[in-house]
Amino acid sequence: MPTKTWDFPEVSVDYTASQRAEIEKLERDIKVQLRARPHRLQHSLSVAKTAEYMATLYGVDPYPARVAGILHDWDKALTPGELIERATEQKVDLGVPLTKVVPLLHGIVAENDLRVRYPELTQAELQAVGRHTIGASDMTPLDMIIFTADGIEPYRTAHPDIQHIREMVGKVTLPDLYWTSFTGGIVYVVRTGRYLYPGTVTIYNEMMEQRNQP
Repeated sequence: MPTKTWDFPEVSVDYTASQRAEIEKLERDIKVQLRARPHRLQHSLSVAKTAEYMATLYGVDPYPARVAGILHDWDKALTPGELIERATEQKVDLGVPLTKVVPLLHGIVAENDLRVRYPELTQAELQAVGRHTIGASDMTPLDMIIFTADGIEPYRTAHPDIQHIREMVGKVTLPDLYWTSFTGGIVYVVRTGRYLYPGTVTIYNEMMEQRNQP
């Protein structure tokens, strides 16, 4: 199992009894869902705690951050073929063959699957799950937290780019943190010679124009 490469201060959140019970239930469920993928389970629980911590820093409700963090990789239990099948059933259309964007599908598919499995989840929580792989130019604070926490949680390899973003947490605005995480993802895709989803370029250009507005 991976070891920690980052420590952040423990936070104590005063959840209600019902919120605590829901968190415990979802943690039990994700342990069953990802029982065959212990590294992914470790990652999911770590993202949840990282998102909770970031939410307390940026004035965002930590409860949906913890919930979305727990569930964000729900459909990582599926094989690539199963993901393509589920996405096809859900009529997911990213404008390119689904075989080219398999790594991006699990968030979108999970958003739809979780909506059925957990009708008590809010649209904000579901959207944060759905957007954590592709992002968007109109991300909510919760969306940005889950997207960024996914990339910097403590069990991620201590790559210099990841360390840089970790050091920015709490020192820059949440939009700036998300921008750095999003553009860092593009650099990683290009550096490793992977397929760059055209929608990512569109999102980048939209955000770049927004950031350059006077």
